[in-house]
Amino acid sequence: MSGRLGFLLSRLGLYVLTAWVAVTVNFLVPRFMPGDPAEEMAARLRRQTGQAPSAEQLAAIRRFFGDPTKNLFQQYLDYLGSVARLDFGSSLHHYPVPVAALVGEALPWTIALVGTTTLVAWLFGTALGTVLGWKPGGRLDALIAPATTFLHAIPAFWLALIGFYLFAFELEWFPLGGAYDADLDPAFSAEFLGSALWYGALPALSLIFVGFNGWLFGMRNMMITTISEDYVLLARAKGLSALRIMFRYAARNAMLPNVTGLAVAVGAVIGGELVTEVVFSYPGLGHVLFEAVKGKDYPVMQMIFLMITLIAVTANFLADFAYAALDPRTKERV
Repeated sequence: MSGRLGFLLSRLGLYVLTAWVAVTVNFLVPRFMPGDPAEEMAARLRRQTGQAPSAEQLAAIRRFFGDPTKNLFQQYLDYLGSVARLDFGSSLHHYPVPVAALVGEALPWTIALVGTTTLVAWLFGTALGTVLGWKPGGRLDALIAPATTFLHAIPAFWLALIGFYLFAFELEWFPLGGAYDADLDPAFSAEFLGSALWYGALPALSLIFVGFNGWLFGMRNMMITTISEDYVLLARAKGLSALRIMFRYAARNAMLPNVTGLAVAVGAVIGGELVTEVVFSYPGLGHVLFEAVKGKDYPVMQMIFLMITLIAVTANFLADFAYAALDPRTKERV
């Protein structure tokens, strides 16, 4: 099959295989741990709480590590059914809260904060990088490019700590932490949304400020390379307007690496921004993952790690859609 449809179908098959491997590995790892991890987990709970785990807790532990009375293939079929139903058992640290409920509460906050800031940083950085790369060596480029290189080297968590100390603790311009005013009940109202925006403003600005520099730097360098290509020189010779050449010819091809980078960034937002959420006590997936790692809550970690993989696979497939629309070469036979 040729053309864009063939390109997308071939990529879809690869991603379906990748997702199946991720689910299978997620199933096998806890079941091939040395010793009897379920007994070790039960013993740890007994030491922490001072009492023996309940029958329901033991059932939840066995559900995660596998029932030794069943053969491995039957366990695998049961696990696939559980994944399809988003049933990952109960959290050991927050027992008897279901893992899906715990993650489901945090997911909207991560999408609202990290997802939005990643997209805004990508759009702003790509647009500014296009302008700087169009005229390399100009006054604007000479001013912004060195600053961008320096700012891109600042870790997000370090900037978050500085912003928290200066603007929240010292100047008291922003709240010290949380996602909304504790006196408000979560509801789709103007007061609650305004409070959520206010509490999320400082962590969002920290993520955008650090994030856009990388997109800007990459787009600028690709634009410098692209504007010397023959098709750009031909467009100039034909007398096309500078704006049309910049965005229709040069930027359209120069942004392809940024499209791929966005797909990778979307898949890594949970782990990559974990410390930022912890600094601002923001109740997103990064904060939940941090608490799960600290409390050795393996079922929660397993679901979040699987989510990270599946989100990355989905984001890369969407990036292939963008490639098919932006790159005419995908029309060729694959």
